[in-house]
Amino acid sequence: MTDAAVRLGYLAETVRLLYPGPGSPRPYTVLPHTTLPRRLVPRRWWHVGAPVVVPVEGSIAAYLSEVFARPVETVLHVRPARRANRKPVLEACSEGRRLAFVKIGDSPRARELVAAEAAALRRLAGLPLATVVAPRVLHHGCWKGLGVLALTPLPVRRGRVREPLRLAAIKEIAATGGSSPAWHGDLAPWNMCSSPDGRLLVWDWERYEIGVPYGLDALHHFFQRALRRMSPQVAARACLAQSVRVLAPLGVSASEARRTALRYLIALADRHAADGHAPLGPPETWLCPVVDHEELLT
Repeated sequence: MTDAAVRLGYLAETVRLLYPGPGSPRPYTVLPHTTLPRRLVPRRWWHVGAPVVVPVEGSIAAYLSEVFARPVETVLHVRPARRANRKPVLEACSEGRRLAFVKIGDSPRARELVAAEAAALRRLAGLPLATVVAPRVLHHGCWKGLGVLALTPLPVRRGRVREPLRLAAIKEIAATGGSSPAWHGDLAPWNMCSSPDGRLLVWDWERYEIGVPYGLDALHHFFQRALRRMSPQVAARACLAQSVRVLAPLGVSASEARRTALRYLIALADRHAADGHAPLGPPETWLCPVVDHEELLT
């Protein structure tokens, strides 16, 4: 089955799930959509239109209308269906104004990630961040057994993020853990952009974690960029080889940088195993050769 067929099948399932019953909005048109934060990724999201103008009884639109105490129109976005952390994302609008982006936890793993992001963003909301701008939680609840997380929309802009700004953000995110470093968990180019006031807008906080080695976000950013040009095995080798340079601006020593890079790659493999998904292939093909080579040198 082709990737497009898988996406369209998941799309049909999602429409039935969120807009059940004979009153479900029809017809829909399916178009490639390139104006979302993941526009920098080679693969595209799929955009479902037109918007649901009238909240259908028993639909997610009706639920959101109750949450926001006004009629809500919805536009549905579905990520590639083969992603372990896939989930429907809605734009909730009212009278032509975007109210929120709404993430739907439509599987046990997606519900866990939605809840984790809600907890992370609530923690960040109580901290005096000077560089990083994260979405605010407008609503976190449950609808028909699905997790629902409504977030303030961020004004996404095109353009490359300057390295000093990214490094400042990495330091500030690390400091949110207090005495133990934290990391965003997926600080890739498509999850951030600079704001007009010189700060960094950052979204997708579902992998935020406290108690990690300092500098993981910097290594993740390097590795994800490398994967766009290299095979996973070559990218993993590059991550280890370039770890000293990548972490030097953060004040990490050369020996600690290499250890941190190995811990990062192992943590990423563990994440994929927990998700039941292997986007880079089996760890034996991309991780083990790097770890084995490093052990031979020590």
